[in-house]
Amino acid sequence: MNDLAALSRLLEALTPWQAQVVLVGGWAHRMHRLHPLAIIPTYQPLLTRDMDIAFADRPPLKGDIKSALLEAGFVEEFFGEDHPPVTHYALGSSDGAFYAEFLTPLMGSGIKRNKEPDSTRSAAGITAQKLRHLEILLVEPWPIVVGPDQGYPLQSATIVQMANPVAFIGQKLLIQHARRPNKRAQDTLYIHDTLELFGAELPALSELWRTRIFPALSKNDARSIQESAHQNFSAVTDVIRDAAQIPADRKLSPNRVQQLCHAALAEIFA
Repeated sequence: MNDLAALSRLLEALTPWQAQVVLVGGWAHRMHRLHPLAIIPTYQPLLTRDMDIAFADRPPLKGDIKSALLEAGFVEEFFGEDHPPVTHYALGSSDGAFYAEFLTPLMGSGIKRNKEPDSTRSAAGITAQKLRHLEILLVEPWPIVVGPDQGYPLQSATIVQMANPVAFIGQKLLIQHARRPNKRAQDTLYIHDTLELFGAELPALSELWRTRIFPALSKNDARSIQESAHQNFSAVTDVIRDAAQIPADRKLSPNRVQQLCHAALAEIFA
C-alpha cells in the first residue's frame, strides 16, 4: 500500500474526530501544497512515513478512536516503559510501514505526583505522547480539502485540519536547541521549504503571527521564536550546510538557504 492510500485510510477512520484533531509534522508540510495560497515548486516534498496527529485537552476527545483504527487495519505497537506506553498505530508489517502517532501538549513540570514522568495520556481509546511546545501547532489550524481531485484515494472529499505554516515554523524554532544535529538540519530544511511554498504570502503570514499566534503564546515562547529565527539564520552554519545536503532531487546552496530564511523570518516574526 502506498503512502497516499495509507493516509487516506487513516483520514477515513478519523472522520468523526476531524474537527478536534490537527495534522502536524512532516505530513502537514507535505499537504500544505494543497492549500490555495501555496506556490507548488518543481521539487518533491520531504517524505515521511509517520503521521503526527495532535489534539488539545479541551474539549475532551470522545468515542473510540482505537476501535476505528483497528477496524481500518491498523495495529498497535508499544514502546518504552511509560504508563500507558508510547503507542504507534501502524498499517503494514514491514519496517517501512506507515504509522500514526497521537500527540498532546505537555503542560507543567512533566513529572507526576508519584515522581514518574508525565509523558503519555489516554483519550478516546488511544494513547497520546505529551510534548513540550506542541500547543502552538493547535493555534488557528488551516482547513484543507483532501480527496480524489487532489490525488488521495478517499471515497469522497473531506476537510482536514493541519498546522498553519507560521505555527509549523514557530514550533520548529522553539525546539531547535533540544534537537539532535541531524534533526536540526531536517527542521531547517522544512523551514526553508515552507517559506518557499508561501513566499508570496509573507505579509499574510506576518499578520497571522501578529493577530493570532503571538497573542496565544507566553512572552517567553514568543521571544524565543524571534530570537531563534535571528540566531539560527544570521549566518551560514554547519546545520544549514547539512540541511542543504539533504535533498537528492535538487541542488541547494547553503548561502541561499540562509539568506532566504533570514529575510523571510525577519518579516514574519517582526
